[in-house]
Parts: sequence; structure tokens; C-alpha cells
Amino acid sequence: MAERLASSASLLPASPSPSTRRAAAAAATIASFPSCSARTGGLRLRPSPSRFSQKVAGRGRGGAGGGLRVVRCMAASDAAQLKSAREDIKEILKTTHCHPILVRLGWHDSGTYDKNIEEWPQRGGADGSLRFDPELSHGANAGLTNALKLIQPIKDKYPGITYADLFQLASATAIEEAGGPKIPMKYGRVDITAPEQCPPEGRLPDAGPRLPAEHLREVFYRMGLDDKEIVALSGAHTLGRSRPDRSGWGKPETKYTKDGPGEPGGQSWTAEWLKFDNSYFKDIKEQRDQDLLVLPTDAAIFEDPSFKVYAEKYAEDQEAFFNDYAEAHAKLSNLGAKFDPPEGISLDNDTGATLADEKKVADPAPADDTNGAAPQPEPFVAAKYSYKKRELSDTMKQKIRAEYEGLGGSPEKALQSNYFLNIMIVIAGLAFLTSLVGN
Repeated sequence: MAERLASSASLLPASPSPSTRRAAAAAATIASFPSCSARTGGLRLRPSPSRFSQKVAGRGRGGAGGGLRVVRCMAASDAAQLKSAREDIKEILKTTHCHPILVRLGWHDSGTYDKNIEEWPQRGGADGSLRFDPELSHGANAGLTNALKLIQPIKDKYPGITYADLFQLASATAIEEAGGPKIPMKYGRVDITAPEQCPPEGRLPDAGPRLPAEHLREVFYRMGLDDKEIVALSGAHTLGRSRPDRSGWGKPETKYTKDGPGEPGGQSWTAEWLKFDNSYFKDIKEQRDQDLLVLPTDAAIFEDPSFKVYAEKYAEDQEAFFNDYAEAHAKLSNLGAKFDPPEGISLDNDTGATLADEKKVADPAPADDTNGAAPQPEPFVAAKYSYKKRELSDTMKQKIRAEYEGLGGSPEKALQSNYFLNIMIVIAGLAFLTSLVGN
């Protein structure tokens, strides 16, 4: 995976210099999430929003006299275009090794979510707001201009995809292509349409706060995440490296980064910083290699008693880490998002088919579908009720229970014996034996 892209200082539009304290905090935040870099030459981004953003925002400004501006949201993404875009992202990953910065792009777009705010888009989250300059210029997002430049051609090629979906698609694909787990993603996120809708600065975590564990909880609890999810997501630092000239953290060069790929230099968290595995937890636990980076927030996961339980587990069990990380990543990618359709879009047909089949078995037909006629018994199809690795559906359980109770049984008592029938069977049996003896 490629290291951090060129610093955004030369790419973002000129703005007044922040205070020393704000600059230091911003630099610390840059190193808090995985990121990467690549040579960008003399290419410079436009200081204004993207062409798409300008068009939509321009329409919103229409009308004289300062009347109410109606903001129109983009429709849901097209599933076919999402699948094609995923393949294009894979090709970009192969040639640029930019996995870390694409992970960071998705995280920073969704990581502004505040669970205490119900209104969309004021609550922040995965809504594509990171493409606008006001949010892109936040200190925590330094360098992400380069990530946008990498995927903007894909957005231009597939206009039926929202930025919010594209950011999360790129992030999940980067994890999977680096050897990580399959992320159970869904799509259909709606974009905000104007820079005025961007969330305020200061919602993303810092790398070197005074009280690391408390800071992590303050930030991630606000998003609705728990200790297990905090530690699992921290494991994404197995990817990428940090550069002191851009974030204020790490060494200028180590034995693991001096030869690239991409622009040499920086300090990585793991020796194989292009591979997604549980090395991050192993290396922090051992702390034997001075060439590997350990931020204050990294050390906190083995120092805090609650965090340590999960960190120790993930250091020993990569499968457990992968399972928990996949769930946490998917949850993070959905934070604050407004979906159209509300249930989202699945790109994996096999998963979608399984969910559909389960719904058919589990959901009984509405009562008014019979038009007053007596309900007809559902024909039995063995394959439909075959549970394989799943339990019987609720419908099947109800059928079995109804038949059992119809014979006089119940969960509290066994079926009653039919004594008359039993006597008749005994008499018939004795008569049969008597006839055999007589013969």
C-alpha cells in the first residue's frame, strides 16, 4: 500500500494561517487514521468545489430576494455502476498502492457523525461532504485532496454513483484487496449538495491527546461505537505510514519504508504495511522494533484495562479480529447516512438472495391477501424448510406446533393416550394369535 500522498499544503487553496495550537492539533489528527501518498507532480486541484458540486449548489442559490433555498439530494446510486466502479478501484489499487488513504477517505467522511443530533445532514456522517473545500480544509483531512484526485475520474465515469457511496466503496475495497475481511457493505447513501451543509471541524480523533483512552472514548462514543469497535478499528493501522514533515509523528525513514513503494520515507506501524492482518496488535504488544510507530492512542489499547481485553484477543486470534473488524467497519460506513432506498443496496447477489429467501420463509402472508376466503395451507417443499446451517423458520415452527396441539399435545404435557384404541389393538392381536394356535 502506498504511503501518504503529497502534503495538501501545496494543493489546498490559500487560507489564513491557524494558531499554533490548532496547527499542532491538526497535525496530530493526520496520523490518527491510515493514510498513504504518491508523487503528484505539479498537478493542482481547483480551489472551488467540483463541477458537480458547483452546478447543484448554483441551482440552490436561484431566486431573488433571499427566499428559501430548496436543496435537492442526489438519488440512490446505481448498483451496476457501483459494481463496475469497484473493479476500477481495484485497478487503481494495483497501480498506485493507495489502500491506506482510501481507507482514511471513507473513515473521515463518516467519522463526523454525532448520534446526539437527529437531523440530516446536521448530524454528519457518510454523506459525501468531504468533497467540499470547507471540510476538506479541516486539519484532520490534510492530504485527502490526493485521495479525491484518485477517485474523481471514477466518479466522472460513473455519474450514477453518489460521492458518499464512492468514498465508502473505495474504503471497503481497499481493505479487502489488502488481504482483509469481506466487509458486509450496503449502498444507496444520499449526498449533501452544498458546502454549507458540511459538519463543523473537530469531530475526528487526535493521535496524541493528553489522555488517549479518554479521548478515544469521547470521540467514538459520540458516534455510537463501543470499546470493542474502537480497538477493532484501531487495527486498520496495520496499513500505511506516517511522515513527520506532514503530521508531526514518526521517523523520516525506516528500513521498512526507505524503498517505498511510492515515495520513500515515513514510519509505518507494521513491517508489512501493505498487508491487512493482525500484525498491528502483535507489534504493539511486543514493542521490540524501534522502527515501527506507536502513537499514544496506539499504546492506549494495551494500557487501558477494557481496551486491553480486545487487543490481547486480536493479537492471538486473527480470525476474531477480522470478524469484529468487518462488523465495525460496516457500522462506521453507515453512520449518519441517509439511504435511498431506506434498506440500502447490496452488491453481492448471493447475500441478497439468501436474505430474500430468509424473508420469504420468516414473513407470513398478510391476512387480507385471502379476500375473505379461508386461508389455504402452504404446500410443503422440503428444500424451503431445510435449515442447513440455520434454524427452522418461524413459519415452520408454527406449523409443527399447530399440528402437535391439534392432536392434543402441548409444550407442558405429552399427547394423551387413546385407551379404547389401545384395548382394541390388544384384543385384535390376541385373536390373531389364537387363530394361529388353533390352526
